[in-house]
Amino acid sequence: MQHLTLTTTRLHLRPVEQQDVPAHVRLWTDAEVRRHLGGPVDAEVVRAREQGCVGAPGLLSIVRRADGQVVGSVLAEAEARNGHTEISYQLLPEHWGYGYAREAVTAVVDWAAVALPGREIVAVTQETNTRSRRLLDAVGGILAERFVEFGEPQVLYRMPFRAS
Repeated sequence: MQHLTLTTTRLHLRPVEQQDVPAHVRLWTDAEVRRHLGGPVDAEVVRAREQGCVGAPGLLSIVRRADGQVVGSVLAEAEARNGHTEISYQLLPEHWGYGYAREAVTAVVDWAAVALPGREIVAVTQETNTRSRRLLDAVGGILAERFVEFGEPQVLYRMPFRAS
């Protein structure tokens, strides 16, 4: 997955490059982005992530094709959760509400359905994260489990196989 690159109508999803690191640091430290992800990441973890995020397998910058601006990230982790591929995503707050996350998640789910045949694709979010839950519903995710993790109620969605 390290060299995965996907293109959608408005977005280019590609491995993290050095010039993307400041946007990723914002994703890890912005209180609004991290509200349902355990809060901002502490400085020591940020430093470690800064060193390891460029070219990290499965981690993609979501780049707006129109101007090359990094608007968020999406991560596809093979065998991350009980052997399933887990999709996770974050967008910078100023880019919320434009459908970028839906476009990026759809592209990655469609790619994973073809590239990782036979592996179930899942996404997890906090039960209270209504924006994320609406996105997962919109892309055809099926609510499959409820559980507590990190001290918070979570929901797991099984993602559809839409590969053509």
